[in-house]
This record gives sequence, structure tokens and C-alpha cells, in this order.
Amino acid sequence: MSVHTAGPGRLRFAGVILAAIVLSACNYSFRAGSFPPPHIRTIAIQPFDNETNRFEVAAELYDQLLRNLPGALGIRTAGADVADAIVRGSIVRYDVVAPNYTSSPGGGQAPQVLQRQVSITVRVEIVDLVEDVILWESSSVLGQGEFAEGAPEDGGRREAIEILVQRIVDGAQSNW
Repeated sequence: MSVHTAGPGRLRFAGVILAAIVLSACNYSFRAGSFPPPHIRTIAIQPFDNETNRFEVAAELYDQLLRNLPGALGIRTAGADVADAIVRGSIVRYDVVAPNYTSSPGGGQAPQVLQRQVSITVRVEIVDLVEDVILWESSSVLGQGEFAEGAPEDGGRREAIEILVQRIVDGAQSNW
């Protein structure tokens, strides 16, 4: 029985390959593409203008954006005078509708509402203040939340605002 060992040439070649793999792994980064652009490390979030008669929506949206947007984008908040980017926009529509109801048999009575839905539409833009360009904008970001008939509307409004914030994050990530 003979034992065959690799020669010095094969060992040297294997060592070079191993070194190349190790060195390339050191340079690997989980940062894909340009998300966010490398010069953007901070973002300012301005309270949205409110074109509706629901005044509480502006404050609730601002709080959710401030709490969730910077972390989702991997950046920190800063004041508008020192930030690298800014988020601003307007709340353009607020509706409550009844998408789920039962009609009365025979048509003599009013339909019975089972569920209501809050729909909030915003116009938003994220601006790179360093290079003075719009990174992402949309004139109709829609968030919808549902609540049972007779339940407080604020549960549906919170859900709609959470969806709005997620759609703003998704929009920003899709273009950065």
C-alpha cells in the first residue's frame, strides 16, 4: 500500500488560494449598492403640513417617522440646519369609509356596518441636502387601517400611519 502526498507545488497553490479567499472575505461588506448614499449619515424629519381637518394626524405621523425612519435607513436624526438629508411632506387626505357591511333583507332598513377603514394619503419627499437633489418623492403614499364598528377610530389611524411609515421606508430604499 502506498501513500500519496501532495507535492510542494500543490501545497503552495492551495495556500495561495486559501489566502485569496481569506483576504477577499475581509473586504466583504453587507452594505449593498448605495443605501443610503455614503455621505448621508443624518436625517431631519420635519412635521408634515396637514391639509385635512384631523389635526392629531400630523403629530402622530411625525412621532412614528421620528421613531422608525432613521433606524430603518441606518442613519441618525439631526436638526434641519446640520442634517445631510431631510424628510418633508403634506397630509393631503384623511377618509373614514365602511368597506364591510351587510345590507338588510328586503331593503327596508339601513345597512349594518361591520367594519370601518381609515385611509390617509401623504405627499412626501426625501431631499439630499449635501448634493441638493431629491432622493425620493411620491405624491400619493397611502396607508389604510381598519377598526370594528363601535371601536375607537384611533386604532385604525395608528395602523394606517404605521403602513405609511413603512411605505416611505420602502420607497426610500428602492431608490437609494
